[in-house]
Amino acid sequence: MNQRDGFTGGFLAGTIVGGIVGGIIGALVGSRLEKNPKEDNSSLLKSAKDEKLDTEANIEMARRRLENKIAQLNLAIDDVREQFGQVEQQTFESETLTKES
Repeated sequence: MNQRDGFTGGFLAGTIVGGIVGGIIGALVGSRLEKNPKEDNSSLLKSAKDEKLDTEANIEMARRRLENKIAQLNLAIDDVREQFGQVEQQTFESETLTKES
């Protein structure tokens, strides 16, 4: 019974102390956020406009990168086709020589 009483007392004390410390920290953080609410709102509006411009720039940059990657893939496909064409031609010539012999 003694351990149970000690646990309950410690738990309640920890809850109370934790609540007090959390309340103090919350009050401090909240007071710092409320210092300039007008500036915060205007900065939010400006940041939304800047974000839109940044988003458009990011979309354009992503489009250009995608076009470059597509061009690289097309070149790679052409190279592979050319290599397979050479292999098929060599195979065809080998078969033709074998049949003639």
